[in-house]
Amino acid sequence: MAFPGVPLMLLVGSLARIPGSEGGKETPAHFLLQGKHECRFLNGTQQVRVLERNFYDRQEIYYFDSDLGKFMAVTPLMKPYVDRLNRDEQFLQIMKDSVDSICRHNYEILQRNSVIGRKAKPTVSISPTKMEPSSPNTILLCTATGFYPVEIEVQWLKNGRPEEEGVAFGEELQNGDWTYQLQVMLETQPQRGDVYTCKVGHASLEVPITVQWEPRSSSSARSKLWTGIMGAVIGVAFLAVGLFSYLKSKKATPIQPPAALMN
Repeated sequence: MAFPGVPLMLLVGSLARIPGSEGGKETPAHFLLQGKHECRFLNGTQQVRVLERNFYDRQEIYYFDSDLGKFMAVTPLMKPYVDRLNRDEQFLQIMKDSVDSICRHNYEILQRNSVIGRKAKPTVSISPTKMEPSSPNTILLCTATGFYPVEIEVQWLKNGRPEEEGVAFGEELQNGDWTYQLQVMLETQPQRGDVYTCKVGHASLEVPITVQWEPRSSSSARSKLWTGIMGAVIGVAFLAVGLFSYLKSKKATPIQPPAALMN
């Protein structure tokens, strides 16, 4: 994807050769000669730059720059060879034309296939875990997956405020379907009432995604709470049974007439 002001680089190919001795001098039995053709785009295809770079054992030795319109030597040893290339007007013109014949052409193909400018929204989730059951610390893992392009911003918030301590960022991993995933960890000691938020910003989103997590009561606290509730229920039940028995016994007792009426 091409963002305004940000170059886009396409790697077209590389090659490796294993030559013998050259120029009467001994050379290593194995070495790497690598060529990379880079298309750098600025603001779409408004500005296109071609770099044809050549490396010997991972060291750049010479390159072609379409902005300069010629080859440039990086090492003194390549200066005579570069001068010879720059005198070849026909070959030099082919290199200049690659701005359109290769770079702009490939850009249009990728654009038609929905590769250039493609956006995929991330799916965000939070999963808590503990390194040790007895540890007061909790590991909160925010996972963003299925997003494209790779640039993404993930931030942890505690009660609405950014958290910086205890935060560790993983590496963006490819999913194999032109999407990526990223995990950001927060190690903390959550208290009852705390609210943790994972905030994710991405080019595919109009507004950031926010997912919240709140610590639950511990199992012992929940056990004590339920014990108290059950005790209260049982106490009310016994009180009701006792009151019912008392009222029933009062109803069964005969009423004695006054002594004056008995005489």
